[in-house]
Amino acid sequence: MSEPKAPTPAPGDTYKGWLFKWTNYIKGYQRRWFVLSNGLLSYYRTQAEMGHTCRGTINLATANIAVEDSCNFVISNGGTQTYHLKASSEVERQRWITALELAKAKAFRMQAESDDSGDESTPPAAGQGGGARNSEVQSTLRTLGSKVEDLSTCNDLIAKHGSALQRSLSELEGVRLGGETSEKIRQVTERATLFRITSNAMINACRDFLALAQAHSKRWQKALQAEREQRVRLEETLEQLAKQHNHLERAFRGATVLPPSQSNPAIDSKGSVPGKGDASDEDEENEFFDACEDVQEFITVPADPKYHRSGSNVSGISSEMGMDDGTTSLDEQSMASNPESPQSQEVVPVRKRRTRIPDKPNYSLNLWSIMKNCIGKELSKIPMPVNFNEPLSMLQRLSEDLEYYELLDRGAKCQSSLEQMCYVAAFTVSSYSTTVHRTGKPFNPLLGETFELDRLQESGYRSLCEQVSHHPPAAAHHAISERGWTLRQEIALASKFRGKYLSIMPLGSIHCIFEKSNNHYTWKKVTTTVHNIIVGKLWIDQSGEIDIVNHRTGDRCHLKFAPYSYFSRDVARKVTGVVTDKDGKAHYVLSGTWDEKMECSRVMQSSRGGENGADGRQKTVYQTLKAKELWRKTPLPEGAENMYYFSTLALTLNEPEEGVAPTDSRKRPDQRLMEQGRWEEANAEKQRLEEKQRTARREREREANRSANPEEGKEPADGALIEDSISDSPLKTEEVEIATEPSETTDKSGHQDSYKAMWFDRCVDPMTGEPTHIYRGGYWETKEQGNWDSCPDIF
Repeated sequence: MSEPKAPTPAPGDTYKGWLFKWTNYIKGYQRRWFVLSNGLLSYYRTQAEMGHTCRGTINLATANIAVEDSCNFVISNGGTQTYHLKASSEVERQRWITALELAKAKAFRMQAESDDSGDESTPPAAGQGGGARNSEVQSTLRTLGSKVEDLSTCNDLIAKHGSALQRSLSELEGVRLGGETSEKIRQVTERATLFRITSNAMINACRDFLALAQAHSKRWQKALQAEREQRVRLEETLEQLAKQHNHLERAFRGATVLPPSQSNPAIDSKGSVPGKGDASDEDEENEFFDACEDVQEFITVPADPKYHRSGSNVSGISSEMGMDDGTTSLDEQSMASNPESPQSQEVVPVRKRRTRIPDKPNYSLNLWSIMKNCIGKELSKIPMPVNFNEPLSMLQRLSEDLEYYELLDRGAKCQSSLEQMCYVAAFTVSSYSTTVHRTGKPFNPLLGETFELDRLQESGYRSLCEQVSHHPPAAAHHAISERGWTLRQEIALASKFRGKYLSIMPLGSIHCIFEKSNNHYTWKKVTTTVHNIIVGKLWIDQSGEIDIVNHRTGDRCHLKFAPYSYFSRDVARKVTGVVTDKDGKAHYVLSGTWDEKMECSRVMQSSRGGENGADGRQKTVYQTLKAKELWRKTPLPEGAENMYYFSTLALTLNEPEEGVAPTDSRKRPDQRLMEQGRWEEANAEKQRLEEKQRTARREREREANRSANPEEGKEPADGALIEDSISDSPLKTEEVEIATEPSETTDKSGHQDSYKAMWFDRCVDPMTGEPTHIYRGGYWETKEQGNWDSCPDIF
């Protein structure tokens, strides 16, 4: 392992070699490759890493170098970075000390000269500052050179005329004149000579000034070149990291998941990932990370072959569920016998929907510059321009939950409530698939804003959303299908910005009722997290647990959304679940990802066994039949990356439509302007709408105060501003005013008393006991009559 000794470096030379670096008390000193160049000491694991991965760098201009003993020495920059190093011999240590001291002195001189240059301008933007400064220096040098050339010309003329004057004076001396005249001529000659000497000195000084300017220019250019090279190295490193991240993500997505017959519980939990140790630097100073992998709650293994031969009368489930080992999938067999199945009908669209919207303009805006002062605040208090929006309302985004309505159509045909639960669970997971690339924030609905989605003739359903509350922001949604199901929900959002990430916690329950069986299902949404707020590319994760309950039969489905972890061996965005009856007996195991697909496996037998879980208890082992696919995501339309990653349904949501209510989101002007790419006009229009909403809010409160206190007849003070934040989506918030004198009247749940929704009645949910808004009817009848006189003017 011995390396040839490098010669003692001369000042300014790059010095390389092996040193032993202290890592921690477990690993002690580790051999690392160190490179000293341009006043920077960097280290790598091996020489091969020099092209792509630098493990650490310390600037010697502000570093302290201390010798501990014959072979050990320490380099520190004041506490944030400290390298304890050891050379192989005392001679080698002295060579390094000499090289480091020379590099430190040179780096200090360059820093001092840079400080003395008087340049107090702000650092230029990456990719522009180096060229701009170099151009400025060159321009200054050209100006100086021109002036010195002018001075040199003047010097030549002075010398020429001075020589002529000298000759004329000499000729005068030869003329026989009186003594007094000769003395005067001599004095003039001396003064002419002194003038020429002074002029030459001035020119020489100007030339010296030019030489100094050129010397400084070289130093400036050198410093700028070093900065450019360092920036290029950083960009290359970031590009390499991005490629590695992309490769890892593709590897995770494309990894083949072993079937239960090939899985090994012991390997699943205790096995190591090859190459994982090479993916991270184990010698970071006293920095350790816990493995964040989410441990599975159960294990699935293939069922006994006898169950494949006869799948009936197992666990009390009839063979009509289509979960035998045949080739017919769960949904295909359950619906094939029904001639009214949507799969057996040819759907003829009533109208041709649009398939494109204007491409998103390439406007750059720094999210961190806006959000850095808002850490820890409620998301609805953060002002945001429309540059971070997508041209859809939150009501339209809520309607996108019906993207895969076919799952509920299939569930309505099921004879078994347990099978129906599988489809409801798949529908629950599918509602998150549209969010995987959607980092833009929907527009926050104005109070009283509505959105209808009428697909009755095309798909057999229609839905209505209304913004029913402003503080806290909440939207009610009601959808009904001719195929025997009803979906309703009221969703409010609680959100916090944590600096590096943004957490959105949806509040409220979702209800799904099937008409034929009278099965009533309820569940809640999981937490959405937006990562890389400070730096990097935004990405979204869903994490948490969902319990779907059938209130008629007592059946349950427990779904678990595993949070993404770099250290996990599992597929990213993984979802697992178990469907149980009222007695807690498992009948189905669900697995898949929330951005791609969900599968269902019928449980033939379950038992305690396998390895111990994280809490020391044994995991449940499920013997299952072959998995059947319940749902798979539809590919995005071509060019979706230029259209906010909208799905085929999302592209049609904001399409202009005749006959909708005047409060419909399609008629919101700032949203329409943004879709057309006129963002400056959209920002101005958004501010107008917000101010109009504040004015209407204050008027409602004055009316409420007059009704509550008729004897006083007082109005609120002119300076009183009402806290007026607009409801927010998982990604963005609108501009608000902070209250100086709160005056809104709220009930115990925080909802406003002064506003009554147009199409929804507020009541206590009989199933969950929660206060909620339930559709009272009348919207579609009003649409048929075309009488919208009762609708408020919010736009």
